[in-house]
Amino acid sequence: MLSLTYSPAILTKRLETIKVSRTHKSTVIVCAAKGPRPRYPRVWKANKKIGTISKSKKFVDCIKELSNVKEEVYGALDSFIAWELEFPLITVKKALKTLEEEREWKRIIQVTKWMLSKGQGRTMGSYFTLLNALAHDDRIEEAEELWAKVFSENLEALPRIFFNKMISIYYSRGMHDKMFKVFADMEELGVKPNVAIVSMVGDVFQKLGMLDKYEKLSKKYPPPTWEYRYFKGKRVKIRAKNLKLFDEDQKRSREPHVRGNKLLGEGSVGEATELLSEESSAKDDQQLDEACVEPNEILSKSDEADQNVDDIDRYSDDVDEEA
Repeated sequence: MLSLTYSPAILTKRLETIKVSRTHKSTVIVCAAKGPRPRYPRVWKANKKIGTISKSKKFVDCIKELSNVKEEVYGALDSFIAWELEFPLITVKKALKTLEEEREWKRIIQVTKWMLSKGQGRTMGSYFTLLNALAHDDRIEEAEELWAKVFSENLEALPRIFFNKMISIYYSRGMHDKMFKVFADMEELGVKPNVAIVSMVGDVFQKLGMLDKYEKLSKKYPPPTWEYRYFKGKRVKIRAKNLKLFDEDQKRSREPHVRGNKLLGEGSVGEATELLSEESSAKDDQQLDEACVEPNEILSKSDEADQNVDDIDRYSDDVDEEA
């Protein structure tokens, strides 16, 4: 019979070739031209990225150059979004935020009304932005119309910030009857007033001589001993008497000439925590002083007794010497 077998020399050569091929590994892809493959930038990726921030900046620059004519403003805004597939809601919201920081109240009213006319952005935030801009622009009648509309449509789910805004509007302009009406609606709906609302209503009660109502109000809504504020993304617990100091430091930190790092050591939370630590240390010192009173009295009495014993011994020694 015939048998097919490999010779030992060929077998060793095969093993050697296998070993050589395992030891030498190629890590570079070589093309036909004997070199590394050239890499080209992808064509469909643009180098210049236009995001919502740059769009909102262009939006603000576009609207600032316009006049106050309604047709001109609405036409320019329509042409700005003419090539957009969807309404650029995020861009408009960022532009409104920029205009609010620059205190351009008329432009905020124009942009918000244009956005609402398009059926976009009908949220509580948009309505509050419009209400705030109308109040700052002294358009009280339009603000009252907007308030009546929002109040009637969202009777059971109206945020407290709207009541706060309307009460502050009437308080700053001396419209006490309307302010009391808003406060009565607030109590009827079961919305708990904050410290600012209680202080404004209580101040009006004191000015008008309604001391009995002021006492009832202060009993029903007593001032809190602690308040919470947000500082650098963290919720901070502060005593109510230190809130004025904290708010003043927060306002200073928002100014351009004050650095935020300096505030951490000298103002707001730093001073509030120092005051709290001083109060706690003062209480501890007082307790320690009270605890140390009795031992100190005992020690003083024992010293007096020792001194009397020494005097008696000296007197007895003198008597013995004389005898």
